[in-house]
Amino acid sequence: MKIIIAGAGEVGIHLAKLLSYESQEITLIDLDRERLMYAETHLDIKVVKGDSTSISALKESNISAADLFVSVTSSETSNITSCVLAKQLGAKKTIARISNTEFIENKTELGFEELGIDELISPESLAASEIELLLSQSVFNDSYEFEDGALTMLGLTLSSEAKIINTSVKKAAQLLSDIHFIPIAIQRFGSHLTIIPRGNTLFKEGDRVVFITSKGGDEELCKLTGKRKTQIKNLMILGGGQIGSTTASALSESNFNIKLVEKSKERAEDLADQLPDSLIINGDGRNIELLDEENFSEMDAFISVTGNSETNIMSCLVAKTKGVKKTIALVENMDYFALSHSIGVDTLINKKVLAANSIFRYVRKGEVVAMTKLTNMEAELLEFVVKPTSKICNQYIKEIDFPRSAIIGGVIRDNAGNIALGDFKIESGDRVVVCCLPNSIKKVESLFY
Repeated sequence: MKIIIAGAGEVGIHLAKLLSYESQEITLIDLDRERLMYAETHLDIKVVKGDSTSISALKESNISAADLFVSVTSSETSNITSCVLAKQLGAKKTIARISNTEFIENKTELGFEELGIDELISPESLAASEIELLLSQSVFNDSYEFEDGALTMLGLTLSSEAKIINTSVKKAAQLLSDIHFIPIAIQRFGSHLTIIPRGNTLFKEGDRVVFITSKGGDEELCKLTGKRKTQIKNLMILGGGQIGSTTASALSESNFNIKLVEKSKERAEDLADQLPDSLIINGDGRNIELLDEENFSEMDAFISVTGNSETNIMSCLVAKTKGVKKTIALVENMDYFALSHSIGVDTLINKKVLAANSIFRYVRKGEVVAMTKLTNMEAELLEFVVKPTSKICNQYIKEIDFPRSAIIGGVIRDNAGNIALGDFKIESGDRVVVCCLPNSIKKVESLFY
């Protein structure tokens, strides 16, 4: 697949790196020579120095042969313009990074597809949505929704209180009369190895386990893992940038009590006008005395989304010492993100990863409508639409030649999520959620052609 990426910033470089690992034909366009030199020497890709809104630069990158053109520069205007030009010059699909979320909300009305832009993504909006979902599933460290929650991916770490410790997957399922969840990936404590669980796989203390759940599955998991579902009502947000303000705006509509701390006086004044239902505090969130004055320890959740990863991590760790139940930190440094299992913060989120996940589904074969990479696991979660011609169509799951390093987590049919076991028959139009390791992706894709 020939993919052209405009913009060699953090998102562009991260995306190019992930795609180059998959042996895709990647071309990276940017005006910054140093960024391009880094990309060219560290990655197996082609680089073009130029402006992505320049027709000559697009032609030099062989835009007419591009299967996918992704514009992720820091300029929203450039991204929209370059996607329109790329489509006119022959690119099959185009994706533009934007910051104004109104464009996404009014995408159809504004006719972006007619202009030549197939998809709009906002890393900041994706991060805000991730935070909302994590707060709604406060017990869990990772979450991702398919079809508005028909199926939900939930991740947690098994403590000694879990009833399923040293129990096989098959026996754990028998502890409940009717199950609405299935484990799809396990990472053993102290190991980077990702296991696709089978019936005889044992759960161990310290395991990081990812589940797919249908409605009610989260409550069943709480019972079996000894977790207590606590309602989050009072929360503090550190950082009034786009992620912080978008999160506060969305959550205030859900009747959360929100305190937002912003260092810039001018920005804090603007936020006070924009967010009348939130308490805006002008001050330095690193000042513990200030946070104590604002009843820091009485918060149910603390979210730190400033532009500094270290500030976000350290403030969340302080929140933990004060007894705050749920902490979420935004990190830009991928080295920190890789330590999320042991760093002490409940959840780390990264805009680059979220944006890459959103884009990645266009690279997969078969009709993929959603995709996410499991945090710090060598596994992908894909949602395929079954066609009448798909090899998997009209087959019982137990009869499908499915690779051992992949597992069907669930099936969405008529907008309802199903935990699909061996006797479930796949039909045309079903949306099948699959978890697979890298070595099985091609085999899985072939089942859905």
